Formats: sequence, structure tokens, C-alpha cells
Amino acid sequence: MHALMKTVATIVGARPQFIKVAPVSRALAETGQVREVLIHTGQHFDAGMSDVFFQELGIAAPDHHLGIHGGGHGAMTGAMLQQLEPVLEELRPDRVLVYGDTNSTLAGALVAAKLHIPVAHVEAGLRSFNRAMPEEINRIVADQLSDMLFASTDAAIRNLEKEGFEPGRIFRVGDVMYDAALQFAETASGRAAALADLGVEPGKYALATIHRAENTDDPVRLANIVAALEAVAETLPVVLPLHPRTDARMKAAGLAFARVRTLPPVGYLDMVALESRAAVIATDSGGVQKEAFFYHVPCVTLRDETEWVELVELGWNRLAPPVGGGLAEAILNAVGSKGADAQPYGDGRSARAIAGILVR
Repeated sequence: MHALMKTVATIVGARPQFIKVAPVSRALAETGQVREVLIHTGQHFDAGMSDVFFQELGIAAPDHHLGIHGGGHGAMTGAMLQQLEPVLEELRPDRVLVYGDTNSTLAGALVAAKLHIPVAHVEAGLRSFNRAMPEEINRIVADQLSDMLFASTDAAIRNLEKEGFEPGRIFRVGDVMYDAALQFAETASGRAAALADLGVEPGKYALATIHRAENTDDPVRLANIVAALEAVAETLPVVLPLHPRTDARMKAAGLAFARVRTLPPVGYLDMVALESRAAVIATDSGGVQKEAFFYHVPCVTLRDETEWVELVELGWNRLAPPVGGGLAEAILNAVGSKGADAQPYGDGRSARAIAGILVR
């Protein structure tokens, strides 16, 4: 093996992370100086939410699949810590690479830190300033445990500086999701079948996604969202890939859609096809907010706050907390709106920047 070959252990577990890994894995391979070992915790476990992603994104099958899913945050994170430790002990990588803000991110950073393996965090410095969100806790702790902080935006860098991180640990690399959006947009443009099957025309439907615990586990918020999407569907078809948890919570709360067109979770390329042709997107997903911007589609975020503040400032995104009325109006009013022309997420070469820094 190459004398300078470094081993990087990449730890992922959720769909959005697979998308971020695709361009970075490719860039690491292109350096010829890094052996990447991919560890999938299994947090998103069904084939529709995991296997299809690896195939579509051209990511090699994981070297280790831990198959950990279900249970509360404590049980899930605990199981990850327990199973990651022997894998990393045996592997002894030069560095552990974690992404975003899931339980897999937290567990990967924590195990590595305890084993004295340096950690790099992609998407460091994001803050919603709402500590009731498990994601906020995960990202704050991951940043504290990382010696390399790869920040997507200027706002993220400001957050890290305010929190007292040394400038030498912070790297402004841009957003790897933008790399992925550029890399896969063309492939996805051939997926018009996804729309034809739903009986909707490009530019003439709303796309919705709901999965966050703060919305699905709160019966009032969930009922407000369901009612709003049903109201929108009276004037504009609404397409909703239904997350298994949302489906279960709706059934438990006695809620059902009459007009909204639901479909099972879709692969990344079908999701890009749906996003890029929508008239408006209503979501509580961080990744979907950004993808809406990449495809110049107005977005309404069904939350009280967002980490992607620059999209609200630029006018591409607006917040609509699902706590009272006005949700349906907010979604319909966003149709046809445009935000400012700006590139807050870099030039689509973030993965190369990350790979270059890791090799150095």
C-alpha cells in the first residue's frame, strides 16, 4: 500500500448523510492517498430509505453495517457507542469523519474522542439555538469533540468563533450538498416517470415532507400540518412522500389525508426530480430546504426556526410554525416568489476542499 496512505473512517446512518458522503468519498478516492472505511450504523434501515441510496449515488456498500435502529435516543446512541468502539479500536484509523447532526454523528464523534482518534465534522457550526431539538445537542457536542470543523457557510463560522473555537480548527469549505445537487441533477432529470405516476404536471404541484419529532410527536402540530396540506390540495395538488414515523403517528392520532397524494419514501434521484419541478416545497427537513434553494423553488419551513438562516434572509425560504392558522396561506403565497440571487454555499467544489485538507 502507498506509504502515505491514510485511513479515514466515515460514520453515517441517515439518508441525508449518504447524499453528503457521495461527493466526499469520490474526492477522497481521487487523491489516491486515502483509504476510506465506511461504517453504516443502520439508523435508517429499510431498503427504501437506505439501500437504494447507495446504489443511486454510486457509493460503495458499507464496510461495516451495524444494523442499529429503533428505540429511544438513549438506547439507540448507547448501542451505537457499544458497537462502534470495537470496530474503531481494531481499525485504528488516522481520522474519523462525521456528518451533520444525527445520533450516528454524536456516537461516532464520542467513540473516536474516547479512543484519542482525531475527528473531522462536516457541517460544523450550524445552530438553530433551540436545545429542545436532539439535532442541536448532537451538533454542539460533535463540534466540541472535533479538531477539524468543516463549515458550510459564513454564519456557521461566526457561530463557531462566538463559541470560542480556535480559527485554526475552522475551515470554510462550502456545502457538500451543493456538490451533490450539481453532480446528480442531470441524472435525476430523466426521472419524469415519478411525476407521471402521480398525475401531476411540472411546476403545478406542491411537494411536502414531514418527519421531525417536534411535528410528528405533537398531536396539535401534526393536526395543523395535515389540515393545512389538505387545504392547499383544494387549489394545488400536494405530493407527500410519507415517512414511516409520520404515517404511524397520523394513524395513532386518527388523522388521514383525503386529497393529498401520498407515496412511499422515494430514492434520492426521484426526490430531486420531485423537488426540482415543484411550484413550492413545504418541509421540516433541513436538507430539503437547501435542495429547494439549489433548484430555485420557493420553500416554506414548517418549524419555529431553521439552521439555514441565510435562505430566509435571501427570501427563498420562509418560516411557518405549525402552531396556529395561516399555514395553508403561507404555502400558497410562496408560489411564484423568488429570492435574491446569491451563492451562500460555495462553488460546488466543497468535497475537493475537504479531501485536500484531510490529505494535508
